Amino acid sequence: MAKFMLCWEMGAGLGHVGRLKPIAQTLRARGHECALLLRDLVQSDGLLGDLPAPRLQAPVWLHQVVRLPDPLVSLPEILLGQGYLQPGPLAALVRGWLELFRLVRPQAVIGDYAPTAVLAARIAGLPSATVGLGFYMPPDAAPLPSFLPAGAASAERIRQAEARALSSVNQVLRHFDKPALDRMAPLFTGDLPLLCTWPELDHYGRQNLPAGQSFMGPSFMTQGGAPAEWPAEDGPKVFAYLKAGHPDHQATLRALVTAGCRTLCYMPEVAAGRPRPVSSPLIRYAAAPVDIAEAMRDCALMVCHAGEATVVQGLLAGVPVLMLPMHREQALMAAQVARTGAAIDANNLRSPSLLAKAIQRLLHEPAFRERARDFARRHADFRQQRQIESLADAFESLLR
Repeated sequence: MAKFMLCWEMGAGLGHVGRLKPIAQTLRARGHECALLLRDLVQSDGLLGDLPAPRLQAPVWLHQVVRLPDPLVSLPEILLGQGYLQPGPLAALVRGWLELFRLVRPQAVIGDYAPTAVLAARIAGLPSATVGLGFYMPPDAAPLPSFLPAGAASAERIRQAEARALSSVNQVLRHFDKPALDRMAPLFTGDLPLLCTWPELDHYGRQNLPAGQSFMGPSFMTQGGAPAEWPAEDGPKVFAYLKAGHPDHQATLRALVTAGCRTLCYMPEVAAGRPRPVSSPLIRYAAAPVDIAEAMRDCALMVCHAGEATVVQGLLAGVPVLMLPMHREQALMAAQVARTGAAIDANNLRSPSLLAKAIQRLLHEPAFRERARDFARRHADFRQQRQIESLADAFESLLR
């Protein structure tokens, strides 16, 4: 049997861990060993507590890069702010990954938004697969596309960002006596790209994929987390997964109270000891990540930041969603999901009063729930475990 290294390097939130845990469980059930290299050991601990696999800190970029364009409009621009601006810092990150490879001794590397792990695997001669959302598994194009609508960012800006990041990558490859790359896409696709989404949720709006690839459907934990315990008051049930970093988190909770909603809220900062932003008998704050599948039973509304793993569980349960995106990946996801008619993107709302109206619409206009149920019917044959088994088959193919 083989040893797999599952890597999460970039991005925030629990969706990465929710994708990697069932993969690790399935590989272990097949007799393989797994080690998890994680960007955030603390937040992920509650979800991974019962997984008997080593967990190590991933080499991640900890520094501020100044004078980058704002906003960042492509994956290469993101990488420039994550150690790829110059070859020296990138080489230091790569050496960290190579040292972990030496300690763990994997036969294959699986990356979830882990381009530097994929680069290090290329240097080490290890096969690599990538899993995850469309956002960080882009089309195999050169240069990689902009996140913005056509023409919103100049072609020269997009080209220059990729050229700068690719120059750092190729200098590191030359340092290790490895062939140069002609484009950045292979760092996001690895040897085997496994796109875990559906066309309705794809950040790049793809309807078709190259031969040999397919939309495998979202990958997330279907069980796990704390039981859903609701406030004892009367009112429609609302599940909210919010972070204190969003400027409207407090206004959203107040609007839910005003609407008479019984809200179960998981806010990591409150779970870690921060004061509650809104105190009300209608809000119960969870002390740990919640079992979302359980929370969706008889739920009238989900409120979240448009992380795909969270949104899709609401839609598969036929529950409308209010999305408050915090960064570019979530903003693209929110725009895509809003097009289904099952959700509202709060990026299009400019005041607390409009936020309150959006909550009322999602609760009381039948069209939103009907569109969410349409989404659930379109994907009624999706089975998470079947998808994970298919992923495991693909990972094992790397060994042959």
